[in-house]
Amino acid sequence: MAISKEQVTHVANLARLSFTDEELGQFTDQLSQITDMFNELQEVDTTGVAPMTHVVDLVNVLRPDEPAPANPAERDALLHNAPDAQDGYIKVPAILDNGGTDAE
Repeated sequence: MAISKEQVTHVANLARLSFTDEELGQFTDQLSQITDMFNELQEVDTTGVAPMTHVVDLVNVLRPDEPAPANPAERDALLHNAPDAQDGYIKVPAILDNGGTDAE
């Protein structure tokens, strides 16, 4: 399926792009080649080929996400780095106002 210069110009106008005549010709040729490649791929018989999301088999290298008891030393280190803490929690500015001056 060949892409016409009019189609490229139309899409360029929608994207608020402007091209010189040379660039327009170059993009028209490139987009035509891309659509030709897709058409060629459509002809490949993929019967019996399992769908995949990646061409390489990947294995999750992270540890399992399992609940564990909190370590007080880690909590203290976290709170030490927080700009403001209160009663063992990180204190942040209120983002919702219920009509009052305090976010409690």
